[in-house]
Amino acid sequence: MNYSETKIKGVYLIEPRVFNDARGYFFEAFKKEEFEANIGPVDFIQDNESKSSRGVLRGLHYQKGEWSQAKLVRVIKGRVLDVAVDIRKSSPTFGQHVMVELSEDNKCQFFIPRGFAHGFLVLSDEAIFTYKVDNAYAPQAEAGICWNDPDLGIKWPIDPSEVLTSDKDLKQPLLKDAWLFE
Repeated sequence: MNYSETKIKGVYLIEPRVFNDARGYFFEAFKKEEFEANIGPVDFIQDNESKSSRGVLRGLHYQKGEWSQAKLVRVIKGRVLDVAVDIRKSSPTFGQHVMVELSEDNKCQFFIPRGFAHGFLVLSDEAIFTYKVDNAYAPQAEAGICWNDPDLGIKWPIDPSEVLTSDKDLKQPLLKDAWLFE
């Protein structure tokens, strides 16, 4: 696999070596020893999966404090635009984001460390999205930032009237009003 650190330290795009033949393809999606040699130790404890239709925007989510999570995300079917926002107040890249396209074709993965808000927009008719996390879900620590906060400058490639999101995500605070990491 090829591990490329993005413009924000600690956030990585991971491109697998894919072996194609007449039968289909094969690739290693996760190899702990290689991952830790390139990124560092992370103890993933759970895998999650979601299915969404075109225009669904999930995020920007994170968990607070001791319940924060690092994530390793990828798309099994379809295409999404995936975003990580640095919400560490003491970081030189605070408030900045990285946006990558993940798809069943490129088979890339995106590593998002603790201290980041995360979200994605479905670009295909349907997408199956999977991710590993290194901490349990804790409803009392659940938090988020408004997906269209103008201070973030995220250029989602969809008319806001076409976005499908949850009522909870429609009520998320702006970055300036959100709980943030030190």
